[in-house]
Amino acid sequence: MASRGQNIRENLLLALDTLRTHKFRAFLTVLGVLIGTATVIGVASMFKGLDQQMVDLMEEFGSETLFVYKFQPGIHFRFTREERLRKPLTYEDAGAIREECSAVRLAAPEYVRFDAPPPPIKYKAQEILNGGLRGITPEGFQVINATLADGRLLTDIDNVHRRNVVVIGADIVQRFFEHEDPIGKSILVDGHSLEVIGTLGKRKEVLGENQNNLLVYIPYFTFKKFYPLAKENIILTLAYPGKLNEAIDQVSGVLRRRRHVKPWEPDSFGVATAESIIGQFRDIMGTIVLVTVVISSIGLLVGGIGVMNIMLVSVTERTREIGVRKAIGARRSDITWQFLLEAMTLTAGGGMLGVLAGFILSFLIHTLVPGLPSTVPLWSVFAGFLVSVSIGLFFGMWPAMKASRLDPIVALRYE
Repeated sequence: MASRGQNIRENLLLALDTLRTHKFRAFLTVLGVLIGTATVIGVASMFKGLDQQMVDLMEEFGSETLFVYKFQPGIHFRFTREERLRKPLTYEDAGAIREECSAVRLAAPEYVRFDAPPPPIKYKAQEILNGGLRGITPEGFQVINATLADGRLLTDIDNVHRRNVVVIGADIVQRFFEHEDPIGKSILVDGHSLEVIGTLGKRKEVLGENQNNLLVYIPYFTFKKFYPLAKENIILTLAYPGKLNEAIDQVSGVLRRRRHVKPWEPDSFGVATAESIIGQFRDIMGTIVLVTVVISSIGLLVGGIGVMNIMLVSVTERTREIGVRKAIGARRSDITWQFLLEAMTLTAGGGMLGVLAGFILSFLIHTLVPGLPSTVPLWSVFAGFLVSVSIGLFFGMWPAMKASRLDPIVALRYE
């Protein structure tokens, strides 16, 4: 056992000595492995950072919050005929959920204009074109766990009397009122003059942005006054603690009955929770990471082919050396391990350089693009290193076997 360990140690030292002799050639050989490993670690670090940001964002809404939509949440490339013909959710649907679902604490409708571009939001000479307008009831702020930063939130009186008042998001405050108090000021939203009565605290961001920080909230019936043809609602629902699954079942039952969905038909609406939204995000990001890993594997494949090529050249250059080693008693396994360890050491060095490059890439991303988070997960470091070593083992097998099968007499005659 000690003799075998000693042989491996001698072969490893011999491999390192060979690599030191041909530094530049060795670096060029493993460049593909280096790039592939660095790419995988860089992508994994961005995925890890984005995942944490998404989790933090959804936790702000609370684990007992339900979002009920006309369509199933997620990316839709095209709608079926049934989806296109679906009736919108209504104010009365929210009332039925509130009254009939014992596991539901609050249910609030929210008007959204999906069929129109974002309304321009103006204050003096400044304008925001990427904001959003929502018509909301006072209970809606409780469901979305909104934090009041200044002033007050909307009340039932504002709603019933259809007052022209507005509560604005943190980014709008920052853009319009950086050096003045926004409370009592008037802004124009899609041409309507609204008095600012409150501002919301800043929501956590993903990729340096959160659309919720650019929203303006007006009373539900004021929205209806401005846009009498508006029909699209989201129903914001808050379950009692520990009763989320029961609330989902009850809400689904009420809406299926109200929307006349037959028992064998699928839901004609969508229900999302913070957990399900995070799951959808992870599915999308997982696909992106998988595609990136497949693409970066091309670099690893090229690196592996380069390693095999350079090892075949090395076998040819050292034919006489192999003959001498065999003549003094080296076994085929000794020759095989000598060249396998050399190939594995070569790719392992490329893997370590790739890991270092991945950390540097992650640091640069975090420094140059603060909104794009990057945290290197430990598993990606181990995976990158193990894959690089495996490439050396796989692509070094043929050259090693070729070297071990050389006839010692023929090898000694080689010039």
